[in-house]
Amino acid sequence: MFKKFVNYCKVCYNELAHKTTWPTGAELTHSAMIVLSASLVIACVVFAMDQLFEWIMSMVYPG
Repeated sequence: MFKKFVNYCKVCYNELAHKTTWPTGAELTHSAMIVLSASLVIACVVFAMDQLFEWIMSMVYPG
């Protein structure tokens, strides 16, 4: 059982250290900016929809 675990750890290390292609710093920064931009756009759309629905509900149910 312990040998299987040690072998598994060795295989995982080999996979991560020698077979995985890691992004460069520039690629990582570019991807992060895309995710940040998309998140901000989606947040703005959700905020606008929330405001619109709040306005519609205030017309339907005046307070």
